[in-house]
Amino acid sequence: MLDRDPKRKIFLIATEESGDRLGSALMKVLRQRLGDGVQFVGVGGRTMAREGLESLFPIEELSIVGFAAVVQQLPKILRLIRNTADAVTEAAPDALVIIDSPDFTHRVARRVRSRSPAIPIVDYVSPQLWAWRPGRARTMLGYVDHVLGLLPFEPEEYRKLGGPPCSYVGHPLIEQLGSLRPNAEEQKRRNSEPPVLLVLPGSRRSEIRHHLDVFGATLGRLQAKGCAFEPMLPTMPHLETTIREGIAHWPVKPHIVIGESERRAAFRIAHAALAKSGTVTLELALSGIPMVTAYRVGAIEAFILRRAIRVSSVILANLVIGRDVIPEFLQEECTPEKLAPALSALLTDSPLRREQVEAFAKLDQIMSTGNKSPSMLAAEIVLATMRKGRRAS
Repeated sequence: MLDRDPKRKIFLIATEESGDRLGSALMKVLRQRLGDGVQFVGVGGRTMAREGLESLFPIEELSIVGFAAVVQQLPKILRLIRNTADAVTEAAPDALVIIDSPDFTHRVARRVRSRSPAIPIVDYVSPQLWAWRPGRARTMLGYVDHVLGLLPFEPEEYRKLGGPPCSYVGHPLIEQLGSLRPNAEEQKRRNSEPPVLLVLPGSRRSEIRHHLDVFGATLGRLQAKGCAFEPMLPTMPHLETTIREGIAHWPVKPHIVIGESERRAAFRIAHAALAKSGTVTLELALSGIPMVTAYRVGAIEAFILRRAIRVSSVILANLVIGRDVIPEFLQEECTPEKLAPALSALLTDSPLRREQVEAFAKLDQIMSTGNKSPSMLAAEIVLATMRKGRRAS
């Protein structure tokens, strides 16, 4: 059913591919609700462009990795923040939706709020304030009207920390379960010998550099101990050369699979995984794949994170489940000597494996959004926030 309000203008800002996908799904539902009575403007990537958004600038301009690179590019980043905030103010939209990338989007939102306080602002994807810098919650109260959380525990965190209203709308992964879970034939391969072992060193070149050597040495130790397994390393086309160069001296050569569809196919037959910490741990858990996780960063970043982290686990799946069922080996603990025995246990019907499988089976219920998709729930809150903002103005 169409929303009968007059034509509305919605300004969206997404500066990464994951945010671009969220923005695209949100735009699709908003157009279903508002029909021709909506205009989209802002910053986005290819999928948002397909929904009719003409981006102020290519989001690739913000694909900056590493502290030194950020410092080098700081004048450009600050200019883009200023220009984007100016564009929002000039457009005078009925709502501003900022999507993830808080280092950029929140700076824009603060400028917009100070200049045009009547514009409602919705933050789609909460910063990880439950993990570090909890003081951000109260700060956000000054420039965000509603937070759309991807994780079920986030609304309670905002309540406890005194932040803006937060609603759980669901993680986009729960809409992709069909591509993550095996059919009967794939389940048969998942349970057969030799077991498929996924190797997931990260999605950024800096992460890959930190993890490839130790992951390769871990596979070597497993093989030396007589463990049978078939290693598979999924990656994306733009990282293929980096991966192939990095595994050139591995004692055990993994089968490299390229692209998203091949990656999902590998997930559907995998028996276990060795993964770098991150969103992939939730993806593996929803796929029903037991895992061992690892994380290494540079010395300076590790020093900062050790003093900032306020949660018992950095593993996203552990936080959603509410128990530390997935072992994590961080920084100096991330060694082949520690990773190999933990992985070896997952390749057999061990208590560690059974505990993870049983915990993962509860995720559907924990992360349920009822009969509405995340993008539908997100769109409803954006529209409600718009109406509330108009009544207040």
